[in-house]
Amino acid sequence: MTMKKQTFILLFASSVALYSFMLVDQSKEWVVPETAKKVKNPTDKSSKEDLAIGKSLYAKHCQSCHGKEGYGDGPKAKELKGEVGDFSTAEFQSQTDGALFYKMTTGRDDMPAFDKKIPDAEDRWLIVNYIRTLKQ
Repeated sequence: MTMKKQTFILLFASSVALYSFMLVDQSKEWVVPETAKKVKNPTDKSSKEDLAIGKSLYAKHCQSCHGKEGYGDGPKAKELKGEVGDFSTAEFQSQTDGALFYKMTTGRDDMPAFDKKIPDAEDRWLIVNYIRTLKQ
């Protein structure tokens, strides 16, 4: 076997292994550090004005994947490799505000990190507050 053919086989096998790992990795539970889970939401959850801001930010940054009602059925959801979260489920809603803030801030796989797209932490907290209204 030629060196060129050996290199091709090695690169192809490595690519298949990496792709397989990525598929398996996306199905794993999203582990949030305990310290992040315990972070308290500093915003006023009862403010109608803040809730409206959160809804507007959600529409701009989240709705295309997660859908208008948060079911994970937005127009871009079909293009994604992993499962898009359904915000309306009891399982999703049982997460702490800190966990949701962490996930939104850091991202993972197809879920982008929003620490740069939405640099104001308070705005990300307002989205968390709005997501809380998307219960079944």
